[in-house]
Amino acid sequence: MRFAIAAAGTGGHIFPGLAVAEHLVAAGVGREHVLFIGGDRMEVDLVPKEGYPLLRIRIHGLERRMSARNLRIPQLVWKATRTVARELRRREVGAVLCMGSYVTVPVAIAARQAGVPLYIHEQNAGAGLANRLAGRWADRSLVSFPGTRGLAGEVVGYPLRSSLTTLDKAAVRRHALERYRLESGPDTVGVMGGSLGAGSINEAVTALSARWKGAPIQIVHLAGARNRAQVSTAGDSSSVTRRVLGFEDRMDLFYGVSDVVLSRAGGSMMEAAVTGTPSVLVPGSFAGRHQLANARAMAETGAAVLVEEAGLGSVGGILEDLLADPDRRDRMRRAAIDAARPGAAATIATMMMDGADVAAR
Repeated sequence: MRFAIAAAGTGGHIFPGLAVAEHLVAAGVGREHVLFIGGDRMEVDLVPKEGYPLLRIRIHGLERRMSARNLRIPQLVWKATRTVARELRRREVGAVLCMGSYVTVPVAIAARQAGVPLYIHEQNAGAGLANRLAGRWADRSLVSFPGTRGLAGEVVGYPLRSSLTTLDKAAVRRHALERYRLESGPDTVGVMGGSLGAGSINEAVTALSARWKGAPIQIVHLAGARNRAQVSTAGDSSSVTRRVLGFEDRMDLFYGVSDVVLSRAGGSMMEAAVTGTPSVLVPGSFAGRHQLANARAMAETGAAVLVEEAGLGSVGGILEDLLADPDRRDRMRRAAIDAARPGAAATIATMMMDGADVAAR
């Protein structure tokens, strides 16, 4: 059997797609038979690195303001649709999965034209425009959260890589400490602003590191490749040991060493949850503020603390309180694991294989 996964733009779309692909491969599908469809962003590096073929199409997302770029979108969608439909037929693809990025609409239309079963997955608590459109044509719409706004779908959870769903934090902690050159005693805070980094979080962490007056702490700070050069530890308090990286491809070690995570409320939120790591979530104000709904959903379960971007100045005190209260962190850890659905990727992969089987009969 052959499959296609449309996942592009950011790690929040690409990594869940890779998680589903991992389970297709585990079920006996050759990597060369799992075609990824994307554009020219993170997928260009991440997908081939994992050994999957990548079909690149020329398309971009809708800008949320009047723009000449928006006028070109219908023509780009038409051309991309023709390209994808041709490849789906040529490769005899049995099922298509769209992850809701800017490539979703042409891929979904192409799947309908080619007569291929279409599945869409929404990672956020509020569906994006692409998935709201593609949901009209999908054979099955799948969501991560109950009551997802804008898309009526089956709740399957958020697809995550097996390196995270099966993570034994205690078993990898020593390796993680060695990787980041940290000590075993102090509490460790993991910081990340999403796959591309977040300037506001970087600035807030640099500020709190300079002012820190609590017990000694360690910080693993994933600043984002584009922001790494602007982040300095020169002014950090003597009570803070901070390691700054641009990007980390061993997220199992990042979560393995982290006692608390400070992050955006995208894919990293569910990664932290499935590893049982308490979170302080700072939702971004972009893309219709969909991350705010994500953060609220997780905070309501007791797994996370929600901090609005305007309140980032208070994050040092919030972290200090959390690190001083192991009982609260343990309650958050249990709530996080309960909120996560570690079998989501396997569930989606099975649906795709079953759909391809039915369509082939």
